Formats: sequence, structure tokens, C-alpha cells
Amino acid sequence: MVVLVVVAALAVAGLVFLRGDDAVPDAAGPAAVLPEVGAPGPVLAALSDAAPAPDPDALTALLTPLLAAPALGGGVSAEVVDVADGRTLFAQGADDPVTPASTAKLLTAAAALTTLDPEDTLETRVVAGAGPGEVVLVGGGDPTLSTTAPSLTYPGAPTVADLAAQVRAALPAGTAVTRVVVDGSLFEGPLTAEGWGPEDAPSTYAAPVTATAVDGARTRPGEDPRSGSPGTDAGRALAAALGAPGATVELGEAPDGAAALGSVRSAPVARLVEQALSQSDNLLAESLSRHVALARDLPASFDGAAQAVPEALEEAGLDVADVELHDGSGLSRLDLVTPAVLTGLVTGAADGSLEGTSAVLSGLAVAGYDGTLADRGDTDPATAPGAVRAKTGTLLGVHGLAGTVVTADGRLLAYALVANGTSGGGGPEEAALDAAAAALAACGCS
Repeated sequence: MVVLVVVAALAVAGLVFLRGDDAVPDAAGPAAVLPEVGAPGPVLAALSDAAPAPDPDALTALLTPLLAAPALGGGVSAEVVDVADGRTLFAQGADDPVTPASTAKLLTAAAALTTLDPEDTLETRVVAGAGPGEVVLVGGGDPTLSTTAPSLTYPGAPTVADLAAQVRAALPAGTAVTRVVVDGSLFEGPLTAEGWGPEDAPSTYAAPVTATAVDGARTRPGEDPRSGSPGTDAGRALAAALGAPGATVELGEAPDGAAALGSVRSAPVARLVEQALSQSDNLLAESLSRHVALARDLPASFDGAAQAVPEALEEAGLDVADVELHDGSGLSRLDLVTPAVLTGLVTGAADGSLEGTSAVLSGLAVAGYDGTLADRGDTDPATAPGAVRAKTGTLLGVHGLAGTVVTADGRLLAYALVANGTSGGGGPEEAALDAAAAALAACGCS
């Protein structure tokens, strides 16, 4: 007992020593006074409004020979805009419609952010089927639904395991699931777009566009090969998670008024936009474009999305008179966009005039760091880390970059570089465009 008393006394003494005498309650003494803490300062310094803009003549002298690189085939259309004042600093065929490849995803991204609530989520549901042992997986156009926890590709994605747990809890005890019906009726029309090649879906980069898919329609989570049957793949994944891997899986529609058994929701639309841009995810971009169509009371099809996206951008204040889309991802070779539209969109996202589109900028890949630029654009020691950000675009004969760059003087520029008619294997063309973007970053040119 004496030992316990001594230990307790030492503990109190230690507490007083560590916290100071004011830690001991004293009704007669003054109350402890906490120091005043000021407002937190920014972690990153803002760009200075006084940073000098590049001189247009100097910029032209810098970029013209770089864009004439043999690898680019002499067919580069380009524009560079000063974000602070909107001036065009360099233009070369900037108003000519070109095949944009995946830089067209910028249009889908901005349309999604201005049409949908950036905090909205996409729902995937399971409802009761027409008979005992039957459940219906109802696709909500969210291809990020994951068979792993967490997703290997999409941070914040919902999981099949969560959905299955809800279904098991909702089903009557002892119910054996014998049939899974997959309802993808939210989307309609052809599964591939006009202008896609027969080799495009399935491939390592695209799949038939369906309202129900798992893991971005990948055949294996976190890897590239895509499936030719995303809907039934999703149904099989649910059956396996329900402990019924032998259940029949087929496409169909949910019965009217079917009882809800479970639901999960995607990450917010703003995060989906970032993921679609950074990773150039074709299926995710197509899904977002169809949600834009639905919000505008148009069919959730390639045609509906191709109409909805430009209309949404026009309402937001962009001149899209020369835009012609056939899909939401830029995979169609029939898509046409001008570099001026791309720089106008990026400028609007950067200066705030295209309200609510900041996720366009945060979704741009950072050269030498992440996304489709993880292993590109970081070879120039004169370029500050993170100075070059872009949406990439690649098709056979088409290579593009569109995004932002911070110059050596700290001036923010929007740029679009699109080469049509190239004939190399991709590496030289990418290197040539990267060199032009890096030159912009390294240049004061004032």
C-alpha cells in the first residue's frame, strides 16, 4: 500500500513538472492564459500579379522551330494564352478544327462540372428480382465500382463487397441467390461510337460503354486489358461476393417497384473528373458525358452526349461553333476541336470565369510526377518541378498536349499543342511536344 501511494505521488509530481505549476487547480490563482494563434498562412505561395508576361515576338521565335520538329509532321496547331489578361501570345492555326484525341476530355470534364453538382455521386443499386433467389444489379453509370477494397485504380470508389454485404443483410435468412440480372438500361444506343476502330473496344484502353461495370471494365483489377462484356462481368463479380459464384448471370431489367436490397455511391463528380483527366480514362469520361446528357434531358447515348457537352459549354460562355463531337472521350477520329477552344476552356478554369471548373486544373497530369505524364516532360533541368501540367492526347497520327504552364518568371499560361498527321511510333512525337511545353516553362521571354 505504501508503494502505491509513493508511485501515485511521483506521478502527480511528474505531471506538475511536465505541464507547469499552472496545471495544478488553484481556486485562488489566476486562470491559465492561452497564447493567441493567428490565421494559418497558405502552404503554397500564390503567383504574383506583377510577374512579367512573355513577349509575343520572343515566344514566337522560341516556339516556331520547336513545333516544326520533323517528328510532328509539320502539322501542329497551337495557341498560348496569358491567363492573367486573356491575351493570345502565340497562335498557329489556333482556329482550325483538328482531331483532338483525348484532349477532348477537357470538354467533357468542364461540361460535367458546370452541368452536374461537383459534389454529386453516382449510385449503383441492387433490387429484388422477379422470383426467389433472383437479384438485379442496376447500373448507375459508375464504372469505378471496385472488386477490391480499396480500389486499385479509383481512390474513393465504392466496392462490390459493401454492396453484397447489404444485399445479404436485406435478403430473408437462408435465401440462396441463384440468378443475377444486370440492368444497364440507363444507357442506350450503340456500345461503341462512330469513328472508333474495331480494335478499340475491347482493348487496353477502352471497352464497350455500358451503365454497369466494375474496375473500369478491366478484366483484372489494376491492370490494362478491358473486357468486351462489362455488364455480365459486373454481375459475376456480385454473384461471387454474394457467395454464389455458380449463379446464372444475364442482362435484363429490374421489375417495376422492386424492393431495394442495397446501394453504393461513387466518389464525388469532381473527383471522377480528376481521375478521368489524369489517367485519360476513356470509359469514365464516356460515363460522365452521358450523365451530362441525362441532366439535359437528352438520351444517354453517344449522340446524346455529343450534343449535350457542347451545349453545356456554350451556356457556360465558351464559343464552341467549330466543335464537333461523336463521343465523350476523344477516341473517335471524327471529333473536331480547335486549339482556341482548348485554351479558352483552360483559361476559364484558371481565372474563375468558367465557374465551378477548378477540378479541370487539379485533374491535369503533372509532368514527371503523375497520370499520363508520370514519365514525361521532366528531363529539362531548367524547368521547375510541377511547372508543366497537361491533358495528353494520343491516336494513330495524332498527338496533343493542352493545359497550363508557369514560366520562369512566374506567369501562368494556358496552352494547346495538337499535331495531326504524324507518322512515328509515339515516342518522338511526345518528346517534341514535351520539349515545347518545357521551353514555355523555362522561358522568361519578356
